[in-house]
Amino acid sequence: MLRAILYETYESTWFPELTPAAAQRFRDEDRPGAYVRARGTEFWVAECDGQVVGFVDWDADFVNALHVRTGHARKGVGSRLMDMAETGIARAGFPTARLETDTFNTRSRAFYAKRGYRETDQYPDTEWNSGLTTLLLVKRLGEAPRREVTHRPKGVSG
Repeated sequence: MLRAILYETYESTWFPELTPAAAQRFRDEDRPGAYVRARGTEFWVAECDGQVVGFVDWDADFVNALHVRTGHARKGVGSRLMDMAETGIARAGFPTARLETDTFNTRSRAFYAKRGYRETDQYPDTEWNSGLTTLLLVKRLGEAPRREVTHRPKGVSG
């Protein structure tokens, strides 16, 4: 199901922007399958009626991916998944969350801007090798939660 979601969002978002050679490489390399095999156990998923309809993946302060099935877009699934990622990132002690999107992806840019993400850099998208431009977006998460001491070493009081 995760692989299917990645292919669905690829077809609707990136495929129209890629050169034929980059699109063929994507299929030949089965990038969605490789990604799921590499990181799938780290994904947080959203379900509706027993079906996985989206997922988010982050590592440290970087959101690697947010994907929602087309039929569930604009229904709050992506927002709830991002809430989960941002909370997890903040709980890990990071003051900001970072992610990438592409300049052509106006829908994702608007979604992230509404959530408070700001563009901090842009660079050639080497992943697709198709002339696309990647944007680095950063959001300040507020004050990181204080870490509580769960035990005290011997001789420490107070």
